[in-house]
Formats: sequence, structure tokens, C-alpha cells
Amino acid sequence: MDVTTKELLDFSHSLAGEWLAGFTYPWEALEGIKDFILTLGEGLDPLEYDQREPGVWVHKTAKTAPTAFLGGPCIIGPETEVRHCAFIRGSALVGAGCVVGNSVELKNVILFDGVQTPHYNYVGDSILGYKAHMGAGSVTSNVKSDKTLVVVRSGQERFPTGRKKVGAFLGDFAEIGCNSVLNPGTVIGRHTNVYPTSCVRGAVPAGSIYKTGGVIAPKKQED
Repeated sequence: MDVTTKELLDFSHSLAGEWLAGFTYPWEALEGIKDFILTLGEGLDPLEYDQREPGVWVHKTAKTAPTAFLGGPCIIGPETEVRHCAFIRGSALVGAGCVVGNSVELKNVILFDGVQTPHYNYVGDSILGYKAHMGAGSVTSNVKSDKTLVVVRSGQERFPTGRKKVGAFLGDFAEIGCNSVLNPGTVIGRHTNVYPTSCVRGAVPAGSIYKTGGVIAPKKQED
């Protein structure tokens, strides 16, 4: 499977698109997300974005619940909804038309436009592509149990990340079923569906279905 950034993501659907296009692999961007958000935020139009506190910018059309915590640096895009008790720990760029739901926690992430993390999700050290959706209770695991550096696996290929904390990378329109766990370094291709309660590791090709027990099948082509 091709796990390059350009294969997973449509760069036109994020304020980080041009920046991300400079990385061959998406995990290479994780180290710089914080600094990128701070630089981007300083250049945002104050007629469109409110700077609620240092390092926190929220678009005037976004809706944020009074119980949500917005830790800097973070940017919340237009028409995005941040619901009750959401916990944005910081270093989070949330695009346009997104949903950050009840008890969702975000840390060191980029959510492209239209991403939905609606219920009880943890997303850390990850990048979620355009209109990717995480079902209720699905999470990214970003640290291995033995605390060793994460290696991304795609078939017989191995890609050392050099990082202890690496979550998941979802291609555009990826669908993650409820209560699934995406293990450190998981890559989900565009238009791929993951069955509920799955435990996923490695790379799953675009246009696939990840079934119970780790069986991967191609989606049927519509007539």
C-alpha cells in the first residue's frame, strides 16, 4: 500500500494542506504541528476568527459548548461544532464543518474539513483526512505497550518513525466503526471502512473493508 501523504489526503481541504504537501509521509509532520498552528494562527483574519486567549483561535461561525476546554495552541474552523465536555489539550487544528463531540479528547492532531469525532473518541498524534468519521468510542492508541519507537508497517515494508508517540492516519472518507482501536502507526486508506470493535494495526489499503479478525476485503464496485 502507498502510505504517502499525497496518497491519503486531498490537501485542498485543510489550512495545513500546503504545509503537509511538503512531507513524504504524514507522520513526519507530527513534530511540527504545534509550531505550525502558532504561526498560522497569528496570520488569521481577526474579522473571521476570535482569539479567545493566547494561542486559541475560533472562527466566528463555530459553535463551542461552555463546558468544552480549548487548550492552546488550537484553531477551530468555520461551522465546526465543539460539543459539551470536549477536551482539546492543545496542538489541534480542526477544519471547517467538523464535529468534536461529547468527551472527545484531541492532542497534537490535524482534522481536515468535515471530520467527525462525535462521541467518546481519543485522537492523539494523528491526522484525519477529509470527511473521515470515527464511530462512537473508537480511539487512536499512540504509544506502544513496550514504549519502543513506532514503526509503520505496510505489507513487507517497514517505515521507522523515530517517535514514541504516533497515532493513526486516516485517508479521506475513511470510516472507523464503533469501539475500534487504531494501534500506533495505523494507516487507513481513502474510502476504507473498518468494522466495529476492530483492533487495527499496520496499513489498510484504500477502498477496502477491514472485517472482524483482521480480514481485509476490497469493496464491491457499484454498477
